[in-house]
Amino acid sequence: MRPRNRGIGKMRRNFRGFARACARILFASACVVVFLACGFARAQDAQHGDAASASEAPVAPTLSISLLTIGPGAIFFERFGHNAIVVRDAQQGTAIAYNYGIFDFGEDDFLANFARGRMMYRIVADDLDDDLDMYREEGRGIDEQPLALAPDQARELARFLEWNARPENARYRYDYFTSNCSTRVRDALDRALGGALHAQTEGRSRGYTYRLDALRLMAPDPWLMLVIDLGLGPYADRRIDFWEESFVPATLSDVVARSRAGANGTTLGAQVDRLAVSHVEEPPALPPDLRWPFLGLGVALGIALGWLGTRTSRATRGSVAAFALVFEFACALGGLVLLFLWLATEHRAAWRNENLLLLDPLCLLLLPAWFGALRGRASSAFARALAWGIVAVAAFALASKILPWFEQANLHWIVLLLPIHLALAIVLSSHRAQGVRATRD
Repeated sequence: MRPRNRGIGKMRRNFRGFARACARILFASACVVVFLACGFARAQDAQHGDAASASEAPVAPTLSISLLTIGPGAIFFERFGHNAIVVRDAQQGTAIAYNYGIFDFGEDDFLANFARGRMMYRIVADDLDDDLDMYREEGRGIDEQPLALAPDQARELARFLEWNARPENARYRYDYFTSNCSTRVRDALDRALGGALHAQTEGRSRGYTYRLDALRLMAPDPWLMLVIDLGLGPYADRRIDFWEESFVPATLSDVVARSRAGANGTTLGAQVDRLAVSHVEEPPALPPDLRWPFLGLGVALGIALGWLGTRTSRATRGSVAAFALVFEFACALGGLVLLFLWLATEHRAAWRNENLLLLDPLCLLLLPAWFGALRGRASSAFARALAWGIVAVAAFALASKILPWFEQANLHWIVLLLPIHLALAIVLSSHRAQGVRATRD
């Protein structure tokens, strides 16, 4: 049995040696696993730390937005100036100018739609360099204002402009005061700012009106300025705030320069870069005051017509009759145009024009009387009564200036035309008396 016992002891010794070896192997394996786990954890922490640092690092914006303001041009429809929104994409290497003031003279029924106030304009996306070259060739001033928009605001504005410039979205109903190239730019900027531009400009005014801005901008073309002044009704004489006055591109540029981009107080467009100097006559800050010049001219014409028309010389009376024919026809034609603009068009700024009290369509009925006066015939009782009725209506236009319901700024036209109407009524009455004396003689 001993041999057997010796074999069992040997087996036990071998088993204990094997167990110790396995324990060493397991311990070494555990150490390796722990070491690898700690290394992996450190690597993961380092990777997450790098990712967090990368996410916290500021990302340079790829889009920059600016307001481009073009000065007045030499052609009458360029007198108000122009503006556009420029979108620069650093990643794409592009600079696009979005212009809202595009129209086409060759469009079907363009003149008819213009007369009826149904003009359609559109927005187009042009290469900025092409636009700048064109405006420089025209000698127009060019200013650019980088806008302090947040990256998300810039992206949203760029997306909106891109959508708006698609052919199916590009066209819009034009109005020279409320929906033009500048108001559309203003609205797009205000949309990107969440209404902040409107909130900062609504209710703040420098006392200007649509008429005042329109006349000062058209002052370099005096005759066209006078025609526009005659055609504008009382709508153009209400006081407007800076939001409404932003229909003028230069005014919108000033508004942007004074507005804040957000709650942090950053100015929206404080920097103005002059890209080109204007070689076109700049409009004045205010239109000319025509009241005293027109009063002097009206009184002088009235006295001259009254004196010449009551002379016994047929030549002098004939010259007055010739002037009266032209004057009465012009008044009648002007009155018919004003009636058409009021009753048959969508030119809201021309509705209810008080110059109808001066440019009376009934003047057309006086033309036969003046043709007769040109031949030396006496005027009829109807013609004389009508002439004095026209004077009474024009006199009411003067008296209405003290009434709150007649707010149109047309006093200069009243003091010009009323003395002429009065003088011509006196001349027609004198033609009756001279005709009676001639019959008796």
